[in-house]
Amino acid sequence: MSIRHGLLALLERGQMYGYQLRAAFEESTGATWPLNIGQVYTTLSRLERDGLVRSLPESEAGQRPYEITDAGRADLTLWFATPISRSDRPRDELSIKLALALTTPGVDVRAVVQTQRTATMRTLQELTRLKYSGDGPADLPWRLVLDAMVFQAEAEVRWLDHCESSLTRHRPPATGPTPLAEAVDHRDEEARR
Repeated sequence: MSIRHGLLALLERGQMYGYQLRAAFEESTGATWPLNIGQVYTTLSRLERDGLVRSLPESEAGQRPYEITDAGRADLTLWFATPISRSDRPRDELSIKLALALTTPGVDVRAVVQTQRTATMRTLQELTRLKYSGDGPADLPWRLVLDAMVFQAEAEVRWLDHCESSLTRHRPPATGPTPLAEAVDHRDEEARR
């Protein structure tokens, strides 16, 4: 997610100061991506430096509102008109984790897959529950974000199923606990004490 463009889109609605931007961002996305207030002010400083927003005089309450500039509007228009490239998205930590698990001695890859599947299924259940908690027209922006998260979780479960069937075809099940699994079990026992 481009915080930069998210803030520009919010400022297109009208002047806002940092805390208003943070609240509007979280309201628009259903708080699925909490925004740190430090990120907001750092991004505003960069946007101002680049001429995309300008700060206005402080209010009596000490709050400094910002407004979008014409250059900011042009940048925002370009962002909305440009598709998101797969290379622009962050690295997929799960696929990297599984690739490394396959090549790291002592890792029970099937357990890694199963642990992730369980966590993803819990997330999917929670997202589905949230999906039915509001259905008014004002809820549409965050419902669309929620739908995207549901679809991503469903795709992750399908991919994990694929990984598991690939493991079955290409690697026989391990016999007995692996050294890493034993270390995790030992750590869990110590935590319960």
